[in-house]
Amino acid sequence: MQILSTALSRIKPSQTNFASDRARRLKAEGRDIVSVTSGEPDFDTPDNIRASANAAIGRGLTKYSPVAGIPELRQAIVRKFKRDNGLDYDTSQIIVSTGGKQVIANAMLATVDPGDEVIVPAPYWVSYPELVLLCGGAPVAVTTDAMDGYKLRPEALEAAITPRTKWLILNSPSNPSGAAYSRDDLKALAEVLKRHPRVWILTDDIYEHLVYGDFDFATLAQVEPELYERTLTVNGVSKAYAMTGWRIGYAGGPPRLIKAMETIQSQLTSGACSVSQWAAVEALDGPQDFLADRRKAFERRRDLVVSMLNQAPGIQCQTPAGAFYVYPSCAKVLGKQTPDGRLIASDEDFVLALLESEGVALVHGSAFGCGPNFRLSYAASTDVLGEACRRIQRFCASLRQA
Repeated sequence: MQILSTALSRIKPSQTNFASDRARRLKAEGRDIVSVTSGEPDFDTPDNIRASANAAIGRGLTKYSPVAGIPELRQAIVRKFKRDNGLDYDTSQIIVSTGGKQVIANAMLATVDPGDEVIVPAPYWVSYPELVLLCGGAPVAVTTDAMDGYKLRPEALEAAITPRTKWLILNSPSNPSGAAYSRDDLKALAEVLKRHPRVWILTDDIYEHLVYGDFDFATLAQVEPELYERTLTVNGVSKAYAMTGWRIGYAGGPPRLIKAMETIQSQLTSGACSVSQWAAVEALDGPQDFLADRRKAFERRRDLVVSMLNQAPGIQCQTPAGAFYVYPSCAKVLGKQTPDGRLIASDEDFVLALLESEGVALVHGSAFGCGPNFRLSYAASTDVLGEACRRIQRFCASLRQA
C-alpha cells in the first residue's frame, strides 16, 4: 500500500544538512575531518541574551505562546525594522516563527498554488526551490554570473517573469555566494518589479548585519516604498546573534499575508518557543555594539580564506561582500584525476574526492543550482579555516590531467 504523498516525491533532503551530517558521522567513526559545511557562527550567544532566557525561565514564562509571537517580541521587531531599515510596521504586520525557514514555508504554503512560478536567482539557498516544489509550484532558477558578482540583473529578471509568476525570492547577502545588493542594484530591480504589480517579493535579510568594508546594507521595501505593500521582509536572530539553536525567525509584511501565514502556522507548530522569544527580545533591544567586533572577525577570516584558496591550483575565489561563505569556482580542475586515478568530472566529484583524500567537508555548488563551484563556510576558527585551506591546496596540487 502506498503511504507516502506525491508532495514528498517532489522534494529532496537538504544538501547542506546532509553534508554536515556526513562530516559528523565520519568524525564519530574516528576520521580526521575538517568540516566547513555549516552556516552556523562559532561564537557563543552573548551573555545578556542568555541571561534574559534564564530570567524568563525563572519568571515561569514557559507556557504556550501566541501563534504569531509574544507581544513583547513583535513590538521589539517593529522597533528593529524602524531603527535598522526605516520600515514602519504595526504589530499586526509581524509574525514570529520557529526559524527563518518556517517563515518562508508559511509564506509559500499560504500563497503558492500548483503551477505558480517563483523566481529564485541561482546560486540559491537549497531550501528555496524545495519549499516551492512542496507546494506544487514551479521554481524558476535564473542563473547569475560570477562576472556580475552572482547578482540578478534587471534584464534577466524581466525575461524570467511570466503570467504565472507569483514571487521573487531575493537573498542579500546571499547564501551561498556572499553576494550583496547595493541600493542602486535594488533600485534597478525595483524598476522591473513596478512594471509587474502581480509579482510579490520575499527578501531574505538573515545576513543583514554581516556585510564588510564600506558596504551599506539596504532592503527592497526600504529602497522602493512603492513595493512595500507586496514585500515580505524576512529576518531572524540566528546568524548575527549566534542563536541558531534558539530557532527564531520573523517577518514583516502586509496584514492579509501575515494573517494567512499565522493560520498556516497555527496548524503546523503554533507559537515558537516562549523562552527563545524572550531571549530574542533582548537580542533586538539590547546592546548591539558586539556586532561590529564580530563583523571584523568574520572579515579577517574571509580575507584569509580567499587568499589561501586562490593559491590552490585551479581554484578561483572571489571576495564576497557579506554573509560568511565563499563560493569558489573549481572549473579548472575538472577533467583531472586524483593520484589513485579518480576522475574529477563535476563539482560533486571534487568535493567527494577531497573528503576521501584530505578529510575536508564542503558542499558542492550544483546543490545550490550553479556550478562548478563549492561552498566553504568561514563561520569557524582561524585555525580550522587555515587547516582546511592547506588541505585543499595540497589536494589540488596532487591532481593530474587525465
